[in-house]
Amino acid sequence: MRRLEPGLKAGRLDAADYVKNFSDLHPRLGDHEALVASDRCYFCHDAPCMTACPTSIDIPMFIRQIATGNPIGSAKTIFDQNILGGMCARVCPTETLCEEACVRNTAEERPVEIGRLQRYATDIAIAEGRQFYTPAAETFRKIAVVGAGPAGLACAHRLALNGHFVTIYDHREKAGGLNEYGIAAYKTTNDFAQTEVDYVLSIGNIDVLNGQMLGRDFTLAELQSQYDAVFLGIGLGNVNMLHTPGDQINGVLDAVEFIANLREADDKADVPVGRNVVVIGGGMTAIDAAIQAKLLGAETVTICYRRGKEHMNASEFEQDLAASKGVTIRHWLQPKDIDHKGGHVSAITLEYTHLENGLMKGTGHTTEIATDQILVAIGQKLDTLGLTDFKTEGGKIAVDAEGRTSIPGVWAGGDCAFGGQDLTVSAVAMGRDAAESINRSLAALSAGASAVA
Repeated sequence: MRRLEPGLKAGRLDAADYVKNFSDLHPRLGDHEALVASDRCYFCHDAPCMTACPTSIDIPMFIRQIATGNPIGSAKTIFDQNILGGMCARVCPTETLCEEACVRNTAEERPVEIGRLQRYATDIAIAEGRQFYTPAAETFRKIAVVGAGPAGLACAHRLALNGHFVTIYDHREKAGGLNEYGIAAYKTTNDFAQTEVDYVLSIGNIDVLNGQMLGRDFTLAELQSQYDAVFLGIGLGNVNMLHTPGDQINGVLDAVEFIANLREADDKADVPVGRNVVVIGGGMTAIDAAIQAKLLGAETVTICYRRGKEHMNASEFEQDLAASKGVTIRHWLQPKDIDHKGGHVSAITLEYTHLENGLMKGTGHTTEIATDQILVAIGQKLDTLGLTDFKTEGGKIAVDAEGRTSIPGVWAGGDCAFGGQDLTVSAVAMGRDAAESINRSLAALSAGASAVA
């Protein structure tokens, strides 16, 4: 086996290896494959798969449309409920949502490939530029959406559809949020995130202002004075820190930043990676970072999680995927200390943990892993810059069933709002539903004004 040089190095692999390693994880089905896959659906009347979908897509209907040779009609059925259905088809944990609920599991232990069928239909519609929606008559109402991630885009699209004019404010250079900056590169190839953003915005009535951050470039009060309603889809802008001695040493990096750097790189070979990488965390970000470190040419990649396998937020499918790529997952370990040589990380000491009366505690016993790169993926938290007087719950913005916050005229959804599942699909559902609530609220105001007049 080839021994790799220690330290962070770019270009560890041959050019062909990068192309192979970062190819599409689940390529789009061909026409015949789609017909065969759709033929396995029972088209259940009570459709447990549909109930399991956070956006309530009519799954039996869109699969039947594929089966009858109508992928464009299928795409519309999907987009009616989830305008970001193309991305969700790529990144949704379908194995724990719609496909887990599929009745085919009972007889065959293999569900209908709902996610891949959804991608088949939506890819065709987007590639053909099929715009299914026309904005309703202009209402002359203006709404500000803060954040151009899944929640913000879904909200903006539904508001535009209802005839309102929307301005999206986003602090990044590109719209898309985590779809653009936080998804593993092998799950969304060929710049699909931006293709989908362009498709969503093509409905019209939506302007996007990039490089604009709440609390830095504008205030919530300013938005309230200029717009008829405000929707916050700002995500979770801060990351949790290790708070471990040595966590500021060169070679210790936030996993979200690592993933973003890789997604935005013009050439994957330009992204440096260690020879021996340790990832701290047990969620999807940890899995994505670990797999991509391996795909970049790391010799060993080890995920260390403070609890057991059954407690990991990452699905069993994703854990198995990591293992298939050569990633080692170790449980019941928490960081204790980080060592360095010459100012660069050289090893991490971890303490064994266990549950005692339901609480996780350290055992006092430790182990050491040699490493030249540590990726930290222990969760994100709400960035409160520009947020004042909001009622919060669980460290997020508190919202009611329609997405209304404690401040009149302000709605919120996605990862920043309490009640979401930290999934793209749930963010889309929250943004869409908040838009409908905003639309009803503005309609009621207009009706009240007309009655008074």
